[in-house]
Amino acid sequence: MKLRQSSKWIQLILMVIASVLLAPHAFAQDAGTRVAVVNSEKVFNESNLAKAMQTRLQNEFTKRQNDLRDSAQKIKSAAEKLDRDAAVMTEAERIRRQRELADQDRELQRKQREFTEDLNQRTFEERAKIAEKANAVLKQIAEQRKIDLIVQEAAYANPKADVTDDVIKALNSQK
Repeated sequence: MKLRQSSKWIQLILMVIASVLLAPHAFAQDAGTRVAVVNSEKVFNESNLAKAMQTRLQNEFTKRQNDLRDSAQKIKSAAEKLDRDAAVMTEAERIRRQRELADQDRELQRKQREFTEDLNQRTFEERAKIAEKANAVLKQIAEQRKIDLIVQEAAYANPKADVTDDVIKALNSQK
């Protein structure tokens, strides 16, 4: 008997919770809530700000990237030479060169990690600047069009609700 009563109470509680959670959605739709969607990755890839960011980062990091590639090639060449010459070397000389190569490889890996961390940090900083400007544009668009909610990266959106191209256009018109 107690089990049935507790089961009924649980069902009642679940119905109340569902009503509380679903009620705002029903009222929002009745009130005519206007929703739009923006594809932030498209903004980060296609706006003039994003293209300028890519150019700045490329200019800033190309030399280091080339230096790392050159160092990797030198280590590879030295390893190939060691493989060819190992048969005619003394064991002490072979071990010494293997250690040198291992040290050079560790140093290269350290520099590659630093490069990746620096590039990621700078990319994050630059994207944050673009996001700040894009958010200001989104707010303007929302106010102009009386949009109540703008969602990023919706699973599905009617193309009429997509304001991405408008955001890119507004960002491109800024100086």
